[in-house]
Amino acid sequence: MYGRQDNVFVRSFEAVLRGSIAYLLEKWTTRDYVIIGLGLTVCLIVVLANLMVMVAIFMNRRFHFPIYYLLGNMAAADLFAGLAYTNLMLNTGPWTRMLSKEQWYIRGALIDISLTASVANLLAVAVERHQTIITMQLHNNMTKKRVVLLIISIWVAGIIMGLVPSLFWNCECDLDDCSTVAPLYSRRFLIFWAVLNLLTFLIMLVMYARIFFYVKCQSRHTSNHTSEVRHQTFVNLMKTISMVLG
Repeated sequence: MYGRQDNVFVRSFEAVLRGSIAYLLEKWTTRDYVIIGLGLTVCLIVVLANLMVMVAIFMNRRFHFPIYYLLGNMAAADLFAGLAYTNLMLNTGPWTRMLSKEQWYIRGALIDISLTASVANLLAVAVERHQTIITMQLHNNMTKKRVVLLIISIWVAGIIMGLVPSLFWNCECDLDDCSTVAPLYSRRFLIFWAVLNLLTFLIMLVMYARIFFYVKCQSRHTSNHTSEVRHQTFVNLMKTISMVLG
């Protein structure tokens, strides 16, 4: 009795699976295959590269300083972004039509969380570098407890921004406000999110510009020996900044 039911269930499942595969093969084009293939390849590279950064920072005791903890958290955010975009690649094109509303929101939330965490972490690194260069130190004296609280705050902000569209700021009750690129997202939310990120990048640029002009002005009012020391410190700091921006 149970064996017959199991066989019926298996045959039904196989029929549905074959139907789904046939549907996808009919709807997919060569361009879809190329885009998905390239996208998954880039996502794999992003995940592996950032995983290597995290392992290097964890294993090397020379990197156990606030700036490197923030760099490790940035790598974690980018690794999460790689996973989020992998999920996007596996749920895009003709597959999009098969997603439920909840799955669609989850797909968008993962991307929003990773990008918000990455941008917030970039701002935290800029603030840390600004404070360090103003005091002409190679490493910040921030305690590990504060660094952990800062990292937690970054991820909390990312999670909040990722959940906002699905909880209340969407266009389900106002279809005229729906975005063309992200149909369930409110245009006002996307504008708010874009402006917030642009302001964050603007603040970062201002901080790095202030760092450059501060060191340049300080070099003019110091002796040759002190200038050499400051110059070497500045070079080391700029290497870190270049690595961050890279």
